[in-house]
Amino acid sequence: MSQLKKTNIVSFSILVASPFLIAIVALIAVMYGTKDISALTVWQAITVFDPANIDHQIIRTSRIPRICAVLLVGAFLAVAGAVMQGITRNYLASPSLMGVNDGSAFVITLAIVFFPGLPNYQMILLSMLGSALGAGIVFGFGSLIRNGLSPVRLAIIGTVIGTFLSSIATAVAMYFQVSQTVSAWYNTKVHTVDNSMLILSIPFGLIGLMLALFSARAITITALGDDIAIGLGQKTKAVKMVSMLAVVCLTGTAVALVGKIAFVGLVIPHITRFLVGVDYRFIIPCAAVIGAFFLALCDVLSRYVNYPFETPIGVLTALVGVPFFLYLVRKHGGEKHA
Repeated sequence: MSQLKKTNIVSFSILVASPFLIAIVALIAVMYGTKDISALTVWQAITVFDPANIDHQIIRTSRIPRICAVLLVGAFLAVAGAVMQGITRNYLASPSLMGVNDGSAFVITLAIVFFPGLPNYQMILLSMLGSALGAGIVFGFGSLIRNGLSPVRLAIIGTVIGTFLSSIATAVAMYFQVSQTVSAWYNTKVHTVDNSMLILSIPFGLIGLMLALFSARAITITALGDDIAIGLGQKTKAVKMVSMLAVVCLTGTAVALVGKIAFVGLVIPHITRFLVGVDYRFIIPCAAVIGAFFLALCDVLSRYVNYPFETPIGVLTALVGVPFFLYLVRKHGGEKHA
């Protein structure tokens, strides 16, 4: 069996099976939590909503928006990570390690402090601006330092810049006495998803996904190296610009919707690449569905780690992501490219 045929079969299997697995996890996420609700009540809340029924209110106003947000963010961050790894040829590239998440959160914090009450669409746009700012600073510093664009060094620069931006944001929030608001936004945004923000985030995220899918073939060629890509007649700068625009749209939307969630964009692209190979026409759609399933599963588990209290979902992703990050560094060491 040829490699391409095998890749097609695996990709098709993932895309066919994932809706059923996601549906099961979504149903569990809606049914179980601090208050358990039966499947029949969930069905009634969707089909014959009763405003006077507390369970129906919990399902409609809290749990359904929450699982929708988690599925979207999982898909967005996984695709953003896959695109970043492809265009930079860096196996450690991800929104959380390259300063993209932190840049977005930094600008959002400044907006909360200096421009409280901004409409949701402006918060999403500012979050995207912050994503671009964070990535620009990290890659700018990397290009100034000798061998600074190698995976490990770029990850170190990203971590330092990300910590720096987070520290400034925290200091500003404390000085203006809004640290509790900012902390709640960072850590409990998943628990209190804003319906209007959720609806607004869908078109912005879809634009990012469409740009990523549109660039998939070009990203596959870029991942072979700039010299080969140019030799094949590809305009590498244009591809990288479109791809980074996709990353900014996806990450900015995700951070505006639920705050910072780390390591999804690092772990999922590697798992997807292991399953379907190196063709980004298959990696991007498969990463989206695997990322959505992974984050939904983490969301369900986060409710039972310290029951009846909820653990921040980022703690669960970090429990998977940190060992995986150390494994990648140990396996690849100081290689210049993935």
